[in-house]
Amino acid sequence: MNLMGIPIHVEKDTTLRVKILDACGMTCTFCHNEGTPVASDNRKRTVGDFTATGISGRVSIYAATNGATFLPAPIPADEEFGRVLTWLRDALGFTEVHLTGGEPTLHPSVANLIRIATQAGYRVGMTSNGEHGDRVLPGCGEAGLDRVNFSIFGTTPTELAEVQHSRYRKPTLAQRKIDALKRSIATCEMHDIKASANIVVLDHSHAPRVHRLLDEYSPHLSVRLLNSLDHGTDSINAIEHILTERGAVVEAHYLTAGVSGMRTAYRLPNGRRVFFKQIRSLRLPETCAGCRFNNGTDCQEGFYGVRLYYDRAGRYHVGVCIQRMDLCLPIEDFLISSVRKEILTLRESEYRRLTARRGTGL
Repeated sequence: MNLMGIPIHVEKDTTLRVKILDACGMTCTFCHNEGTPVASDNRKRTVGDFTATGISGRVSIYAATNGATFLPAPIPADEEFGRVLTWLRDALGFTEVHLTGGEPTLHPSVANLIRIATQAGYRVGMTSNGEHGDRVLPGCGEAGLDRVNFSIFGTTPTELAEVQHSRYRKPTLAQRKIDALKRSIATCEMHDIKASANIVVLDHSHAPRVHRLLDEYSPHLSVRLLNSLDHGTDSINAIEHILTERGAVVEAHYLTAGVSGMRTAYRLPNGRRVFFKQIRSLRLPETCAGCRFNNGTDCQEGFYGVRLYYDRAGRYHVGVCIQRMDLCLPIEDFLISSVRKEILTLRESEYRRLTARRGTGL
C-alpha cells in the first residue's frame, strides 16, 4: 500500500518495559521471554550453561546464545521497586511502565506493583495472554491499570495448539485458554481498562484467523497486526492483503523517536481501527556498532527500548537488547553509564530528524 501523503505523528519514547516475573501457563514455541532464560528450567545450571528449552515445555529462543548472566525472579512490591522506578523516571524521562513476563497476571502482587508505579508518576500498561484476567484485572484497574495488550496466538483451539509445545497440543486445553482470554477482554471492557489485541501474521495462510478475530471479538478491542521478521515480505504482503480484503483505509502513521517500533493506523468500513505494527531499522550508534548481530538479517528488534529485570539474588538490572543480554547493567551502574546518555541523545536526534520529515512521506 502507498503510505505517501498520510499524516505522520512523531512522539518520543518514554516507556519502560518491566519483567515482573517469569512464570507463564503457556508454552508458545516462538517466545523470547524478554531475553531471560526460563527460570524453572535453569535453576541448576550455571552462567554460560543456560538452555533455551527444558522440561517445562517453555522456550526462550535467545537464551542459549544471548549471554544472559542471571535468572529472573518476581519483583517484590516494596519501597525499593518504587525507588528504582523513580530513578529511571528521572534519568530517562519515562512516563509509562509496561508490565511483561512471563504472564504478569500470575504475579501475586501485580495490583500492588501497579499502585507503586502510579504513585511514582507512571501510566501503567500490561501485555497478557489473558489466562487469569477475569480474576485479577478488576483489582488492577482499581490500582490504576490503564490498558492491556492481549497477545492472541490462535482464534480456534487448533490454531492455538499448533504453536504450543507438543505436550500441550490438546484442543480441550487450548479451548480453555481461548475462553479465558475472551473473559479477560470482557473484564477490561466492564472495568474501563483499554484493551488491544496483538496478532502475528506469518503469511497469507494466517488470514482466516485475523478475519475471525475481527468478526468475533468486541468492536471496542483495538487490533494490532504484527509482521513476522522471520517471514520477511511474505508476512508484510499478507497483512497488506488482509487490510485490502477488509476495505481498510489508511489514516495515519505513528513513529516513536528513539526506538525501533512504528505503526500505521487503518480504519475499517464499520469504524473499527486496526494498526499494522512493524520494526524499523534503528540501532544505538555506539553500543550496537561492533555487535555480531548488527546486520540486515540477524538483528531481530534493533533498539526496542529499555527493559528492567530483577534477579534471584535480589538485584535490579537494566537491559537494552534481548539478543545481547550480556549488555545488561546493574541499575546503579546503568544510571551513571554512557549507555544512558546514548539513549537520551538518540531519542532527541531521532525526534528532530523525524519531525523534520513530517509531510514529506516516509
